[in-house]
Amino acid sequence: MTHSRLARGTGDPRRAVLAAAVAAVLAASLAGCGDSGAPRAAGATSTAVGPTRLWPQLPPASTPAIDYGEADTETVKGVTAPGDDIHQVDPVAVVRAEVAAHPDDYSGPHAMYAQTVQQLKDCGEGGTRGGKCPVLQAYYRDLTGDGKDDMVLGIRFPAHQLAVRVYAFLRHRLVQVMGTSDSVVSVELAGRDVIIRSPSTLPGYEFRTVWSWDPHQNAMLAARDEILRVGPPTPPGRPTSAPPTSPSLTLSPSASVPVSVSVSVSPTLSPSASGS
Repeated sequence: MTHSRLARGTGDPRRAVLAAAVAAVLAASLAGCGDSGAPRAAGATSTAVGPTRLWPQLPPASTPAIDYGEADTETVKGVTAPGDDIHQVDPVAVVRAEVAAHPDDYSGPHAMYAQTVQQLKDCGEGGTRGGKCPVLQAYYRDLTGDGKDDMVLGIRFPAHQLAVRVYAFLRHRLVQVMGTSDSVVSVELAGRDVIIRSPSTLPGYEFRTVWSWDPHQNAMLAARDEILRVGPPTPPGRPTSAPPTSPSLTLSPSASVPVSVSVSVSPTLSPSASGS
């Protein structure tokens, strides 16, 4: 299990600026504006400056300072599906398999997620949910690029934490190819990326982590981790961006989108039938 971070909504001010600029160009071209069409100078451009390496005498590090565990994968034992069709996999069964595989995390006097195990009793059999069931509905998209859908699953943990998992069938085995937990503002899918927004302790800022499939590691890696301005600083005495009590999965277009600009909403994902 690792960390998380931010994505922007459809109200990106840069998108508004871009739209205004395009509108201005179109208006000018339609009106004619008396322009002869001759080329005009764009003005002086700044000189390109390459990167300067600081302290070149320092030897390069040989080990990572922090183990994020982003390449960790795990086979889900005891869960299969006919024809490796992940739509036939019961999300609650997958979570129960995780509980069984990690007793130190889910059972015992010092287990961090003992409350989650108790709440699993409200999930019922066959994926039916009710009461305090911590398993959110599953969503499906081809994130690994093999032409088959993979499953994105959310699990509510104590203290407003959300675990985000991605599962794929690899060599006829169900494998968790991404696992992270954090305080979460929202989770989005854009193309084949999973984007997680998390609150920051800095007023007016949020974290964004973009998880992408890496075929060399056969895992989803945190390919981009950013802290971004999302609004004016919070006045003193008010809380910073707080995670919602029930984090939601925002649907995004199935085509690739430059996630650093914006992520729009589109109903192209199919929620799990068992999660309805």
